[in-house]
Amino acid sequence: MDRLDRKIMRTLVRQGRITNHELADAAGLSPTACARRVRLLEERGLIAGYRAELGLAAFGLGATVIVSITLERQTEDTMAAFERAIEDCAAVLWCYLMAGSDDYLACVAARDIADFERIHKEQLTRLPGVASLNSNFALRRIVGRAMPADLLGP
Repeated sequence: MDRLDRKIMRTLVRQGRITNHELADAAGLSPTACARRVRLLEERGLIAGYRAELGLAAFGLGATVIVSITLERQTEDTMAAFERAIEDCAAVLWCYLMAGSDDYLACVAARDIADFERIHKEQLTRLPGVASLNSNFALRRIVGRAMPADLLGP
């Protein structure tokens, strides 16, 4: 990965909908050379994908809840069953396997507290192997980025 690759990736992180021609201009490359570099960055896994970040509030999802999850057991079967099941919970935006006191950390989007109570009762508590859930309501997002900017260098 050289300076031009980093410039391409920094531009894509800031402007994901930029055209290849605009990206090429920003990087100082021809459109063909730029497209070739982007394809190689994708193949190497440096660019993992593209997506739109939707405004949850515009869809009526005003509550973001961070849920710490502890399983009854940390066996391979228990963890695999839990991971398969949580993928089917549509309200879960992301879920991470953790090291430390909790087994998993998940982010849930809900309309409001009553909607989260429904999700908690009908989905989260029914996940296989769950011993305990600890929910924290986010007041507002301060930082939200896909990649720490300093990792891409100058």
